[in-house]
Amino acid sequence: MTDYEFTVVIEQDEDGRFVAICPGLQGCYTEGETLSEARELIADAIRLHVEARLASGEPILREVGSSIVRVAV
Repeated sequence: MTDYEFTVVIEQDEDGRFVAICPGLQGCYTEGETLSEARELIADAIRLHVEARLASGEPILREVGSSIVRVAV
């Protein structure tokens, strides 16, 4: 069994729900009513996404870093 680590971004939408996105896995996102629920659901979504990619022979790209970019508008 191999361990994988991915960056997850969690935002709160206008309805108060928490949207969790894994930018390293295109299309891997979920939402929950609480921050805790969103974290649990994105972990499940990531696991399922990685399992599906491995089963179909697709590569799992490794993240090399992340940063916060500030812009003035």
